[in-house]
Amino acid sequence: MFEKIVKALFGSQHERDLKALLPILHSVNEKEAWAAALPAEEFPKLTALFKERYAKGETLDALLPEAFALAREAARRNLGERPYDVQVLGSIVLHLGKIVEMKTGEGKTLMSVAATYLNALSGKGVHVVTVNDYLASRDADWMRPVFSYLGVTVGTILSDMDNARRKENYACDITYGTNNEFGFDYLRDNMRWDLEGRVQRGHCFCVVDEIDSILIDEARTPLIISGAAEDDTFKYAEVDKLLGTLEEVKKKADGEYPDETQGEEVVGDYKLNEKNKNVSFSNNGMAKIEELLQKRNLIKGAIVDEENFEYLHYFTQALRAHKLFHIDVDYVVQDGLVQIVDEFTGRILYGRRYSDGLHQAIEAKERIKIAQRNRTLATITFQNYFRLYEKISGMTGTADTEAVEFAKIYNLDVVVIPTNLPVSRNDEDDVVYLNEKEKFNALGDEIAAAHKRGQPMLVGTVSIEKSEQLSTLLTRRGVRHEVLNAKNHAREAAIIAEAGARGAVTIATNMAGRGTDIKLGGSPEHRARKKAGTDASPERYAACYQEEYENWKKDYVEVKSQGGLYVIGTERHESRRIDNQLRGRSGRQGDPGRSKFFISMDDDLMRLFGGDNIKNLMSKMGMEPGEPIYHPWLNKSIEKAQKKVEERNFEIRKHLLDYDDVLNQQRKYIYDQRDAILRDEDLKARVNESTADMVDAALDRYRAAQRGDQGEAVKELTASLKEKFGYLIHVDPEDKESWTPEALRKGIIGDLEKDIADKIALVGEAGINHFIRGQYLQSIDGKWLDHLENMEGLREAVYLRGYAQKNPLTEYKIEGFQIFDAMIDTIREEIASRVHLVRIRAAGNREPEQRTMATVQSASHGSIGAFANNMAASDAGGSGQAGRPKGPSSRSEPEAVTVIRSVPKVGRNDPCPCGSGKKYKFCHGR
Repeated sequence: MFEKIVKALFGSQHERDLKALLPILHSVNEKEAWAAALPAEEFPKLTALFKERYAKGETLDALLPEAFALAREAARRNLGERPYDVQVLGSIVLHLGKIVEMKTGEGKTLMSVAATYLNALSGKGVHVVTVNDYLASRDADWMRPVFSYLGVTVGTILSDMDNARRKENYACDITYGTNNEFGFDYLRDNMRWDLEGRVQRGHCFCVVDEIDSILIDEARTPLIISGAAEDDTFKYAEVDKLLGTLEEVKKKADGEYPDETQGEEVVGDYKLNEKNKNVSFSNNGMAKIEELLQKRNLIKGAIVDEENFEYLHYFTQALRAHKLFHIDVDYVVQDGLVQIVDEFTGRILYGRRYSDGLHQAIEAKERIKIAQRNRTLATITFQNYFRLYEKISGMTGTADTEAVEFAKIYNLDVVVIPTNLPVSRNDEDDVVYLNEKEKFNALGDEIAAAHKRGQPMLVGTVSIEKSEQLSTLLTRRGVRHEVLNAKNHAREAAIIAEAGARGAVTIATNMAGRGTDIKLGGSPEHRARKKAGTDASPERYAACYQEEYENWKKDYVEVKSQGGLYVIGTERHESRRIDNQLRGRSGRQGDPGRSKFFISMDDDLMRLFGGDNIKNLMSKMGMEPGEPIYHPWLNKSIEKAQKKVEERNFEIRKHLLDYDDVLNQQRKYIYDQRDAILRDEDLKARVNESTADMVDAALDRYRAAQRGDQGEAVKELTASLKEKFGYLIHVDPEDKESWTPEALRKGIIGDLEKDIADKIALVGEAGINHFIRGQYLQSIDGKWLDHLENMEGLREAVYLRGYAQKNPLTEYKIEGFQIFDAMIDTIREEIASRVHLVRIRAAGNREPEQRTMATVQSASHGSIGAFANNMAASDAGGSGQAGRPKGPSSRSEPEAVTVIRSVPKVGRNDPCPCGSGKKYKFCHGR
C-alpha cells in the first residue's frame, strides 16, 4: 500500500531515474550545433584538449556535455546514424557506473560509444566486454571509424592472440574483448615471472555487454587455468563398467524416497536429486560398491578407508554423468570430444570442461578417450574478477528482474531506458497442454498456419534435443525451416539475417546474448553480399544492394501487414529474463510483433515445481485430448514458479560468493605480494625481517626451555639455528651473560645480516635480488597450488560439520585463514633459510666450505641468473594454452662465481621440487 502511495505522489523508480538524467541530456543537446560546425581536423585536437583538462583536475562529469556531443557528431558523420536521445540517456547511465536496460533493437552498441569515449580521456584504458570473439571483433571494427575520427585508439583481444599482440591491444585507449579473455589474462599476468610479460595495465572502467548473462548466468562458473596432474583416467573407465549393477532406490507411493534415518526400509543403492544434480548412496549401495571393488582387486579393505575413499567420488561422478547429464542437452559429442553446451545461450563452450572429474566420467560414459585430470594453477570467478574494476557498468535488454541481485552483490543500480518508439508487440497468454505430445502437435499446426500466410516465425527451444525433435516434426509436415543451435553455430549470422524474411521459420536454442537483430523482411545487406560474391568490387556490391533494397521494401510491407515477427516459446525457462530476451526479438523499433508460449505439464519447470498437482486437476476436469487451457491466473502461477527458481538460484550464487570471498581475499594478498616482489629492488630487507622473526621464535622456545634444563635448551637452540641457517653459535660456554636471550639475539641477527652483506659483496645487489626473487616466486607459486587444493578439500569437509550444529561458512573462514597464515609463514621461513644456506665462493677457490648440515645438495651454475622454472599450463575455460614464462634468467655480475645451495633432503612422498605437482618418488626421484 505504501509503495502505491509513493508511486502516485512521486512516480515510479524508473520515472524518477529518468527525471534526474534529463538535465544532463539537455546540456548535451545544447552542444550539438557546436559540434556539427566543427571541421574534421578539430575532433582529435579537442580530444587532446579534454585529456589535458582532465590531467589538470577537471572531472569527467564536467567534460561530459562537450564529449558526448562530439561523440554523437562523429557517429553521425562516420556511420550515418545520429544516436537518439534515449541512446544518449543510456550512455549517461553507463558513465555513472550503472546498468542500462534497453530493449532489443534499440542500438546498445552505438549507445555505449559516448560513455566509452568520455572515460577513455582518463588515459587509464576502458574495457568493453562482450560474450564471444565474433561480437568483440564485430563491435570493435564497427565503432573504430568513430573512435579514430575522435583521435582515440581501439584494440581487440581475441582468443588466438599471442602475448605481444595482447599487450599492444591493451595499451589502446579502448579495448574490446570477451569476459573469458579478460579474466584469463588477469590470471596469466599474476603467474608471470617478469613485469614486462604482463599485458593488462589495470582495471579502471568497463562496459559489460549482456551483463546479466555474464554476471548472473555465468557467475557460478569459475575461470580455471590448470595443468596436468597424476593420471587416474583408468579408474573412471573401471568404475563405469561396474555402474550397471547399481539400482536406484525405489520410491514410495508419494514419489519421495524412503528415509533410512527414520527407520524406513530402503530398497536400492542410490538416490537422485534432479534439482541440484546430486547423487547420494544408501547403506546397501555403499556395501555393494565396496564388494564390487574388492572383487575387481581395485581396493583392499573398506571403502571408507583413507586410501580407498576416492572411489566413492568416482562412482558419484559416474552416476551423475549417466543419470543427470544428457547428450544433446547438457553436452554434445563432436570429433571425439565432449563439448559443453551453454544452458543460457545454446552455444558450445569450446575447450571448457566440467570440473572435479565429471567430464572424465561423461567421456567414460560415451566410450571416448578419457582426458587426464588437470590440476588448478589459478582460478577466479566472474563475480570477483569484475569487482576488481574501479567503476563497472553494463547494458542488456533484460536486467530489471535481477535488480536485487545486482544491487546486493555488485552494488549496481539498474536504470530502464524507454524505447525510441512505442512497443507494439502483442504478448499473448501462455497455452498449457496436458502432455508434451499434445503440445508438439499444436506447435506444428500453429507454425504451419503462420508459414502458409507468409508470417516469419522464431521458435525458441531450451535444448538441442527439443530443437531437433521440432525440426523432425516440421519436416514431416513439409514446412521449410532453419535450425540454429550449438551444432551449426558457424552459420549463425546467415540464419539470423534471414529470420525476418517472408515465410521464414527459424528454430533457435536459447536466443539470449546473440547480439544481433532480426529485421522484418530479411537483410538487404546479407542478400547483396551473397549475390555479389565475396570478391566483388564496391561498384558491383552497390548495384546488388540497391536491387535487394528495393525487394526488401516490398517484403517489409507484406511482413508488416501479416503482424510482424511471430515469436513462439516451446516451454518456459527457469528464468523470466531468458523468456523476455526471446520475446524481445520481436517488435524492434516500433515494428509490429506477436509472442506466445506453449507449455505442457511434462516440461521440466512444471514437473519440478508443482506440475503434478495441476496435471491431476486437468485430468479430473475431463479435458479433451489436445485441448489447451489459458488464463491470466495460470500465467501468474507460472511466473511465481519462475520467481521461486530465480530466488533459489540467487541464494546459491550468494552462498557460493560467501565461500569464494574467502579465497578471493587470499588471492588478492598473494598477487599483491608477487607484484611487490617483482617490483622490489631491495629484497634483502624482506629476508632480514623474516630471519629476525625466526630467530625471535627460536629464542622464545629457548627462554621457555631455560626454566627446565639449561643444557637441553642450548642444545635445542643450536640445532635449530644450524638447521634453519647453517649457523653455529660462537659464544663462550662459561660466559653466562653471553647466553641471555637478549645477548644471543644481538649476536645472531648481526652475524646473519653480515652473511647476506658478504654475499652482496661477492655478486652485487642485483645478483642477490635476482636469486631471492626467483626463490620467492617459485615458492609462492608452488605453495599456492597446494593451497587451492587444500581449500577445495576443506570446502567439502566443512559441510559435514553442519550435523554437529556448526556453521560451515564460519568453520571454512576460520580454518581457511589458519591454513593460509601457515602457508605464508612457511614461504617466508623457507626463503630466509634458503638464502642463508646458499654459499657463494670465487671461481678460483673450488674447495667447498665445510657444512654442519646432515645433508647437502649442491647445484653449480656459471651465473647467478640460472634459477629458471618453466611450467606450462592449459586453461579449462576455452582460451587455449596459458604459459608461465621462464624464471629469472638475466646475467648478474660477477660472472666467475659458483653457487652451492644447501637444502634439506626431499622425502619420497614430498612434492617434487621441480614444481610438477607430483610426488618426488613419481617424478625426479623415480
